[in-house]
Amino acid sequence: MKMNSLLQWLHLDSLSPAGGLTLAVILLASLLSLTVAVERLVVLWSLGPKTRTLFENIARQLLQNDIPAAKALAERSPLPVAEVFRVGFQTAQRANPSTAIERERLAQTLKLKGHLWLLGTIGAVTPFIGLFGTVAGIMTAFKELGLDVQAGGAGGPASVMTGISEALIATAAGILVAVVAVVLFNYFQSRLSRLSMEFKLIFAEFTELLLATMPAATTPPPAPPSPSAPPAPSQGA
Repeated sequence: MKMNSLLQWLHLDSLSPAGGLTLAVILLASLLSLTVAVERLVVLWSLGPKTRTLFENIARQLLQNDIPAAKALAERSPLPVAEVFRVGFQTAQRANPSTAIERERLAQTLKLKGHLWLLGTIGAVTPFIGLFGTVAGIMTAFKELGLDVQAGGAGGPASVMTGISEALIATAAGILVAVVAVVLFNYFQSRLSRLSMEFKLIFAEFTELLLATMPAATTPPPAPPSPSAPPAPSQGA
């Protein structure tokens, strides 16, 4: 889609090219921020309670020493953090799972951030885009004023109204989009921080329960004495 067609589709073709382009970019940035916010809201919706419920079901099976049923619950779960449970069961068979569980928990928490960086970027950049529209509108106003004077006009306020209005619209739109993006970014950052702490507590409990249920997997049995070794001589011999 060409730029003129985009401006016409957004009904911004009546403005100057710079002013119309500025408002088009701000509008697209607002749509992008809302898309990211809705996508993260769907992913994070009730994730904490669902994870707690999954852990309680797994813990119930572990307390009954039904390890296959507990592993099946983790395998069937569609939750993204269920991978942490699966890693715990896999590593418990050959080593202490604490390190692997914590590493996978951090990896899954990082994935939950998704494209939230876009909200922070939009919140930081759109005021400057609006400022560019302000400068473009002022330049248009002075140009119209100069053309009016050259044409023999009085250079009244009517000749600069269009440029000033573009400047004010671009500034207001940039600030509005930035405020919404920053509010959404801070909300999701706070929610992820709370979820991260909740997951840390859940998987700490899971690790303790896993170590208590599968002690043989984490503590190797003592090696039996070699049958070929000669008996130790008696001290009285």
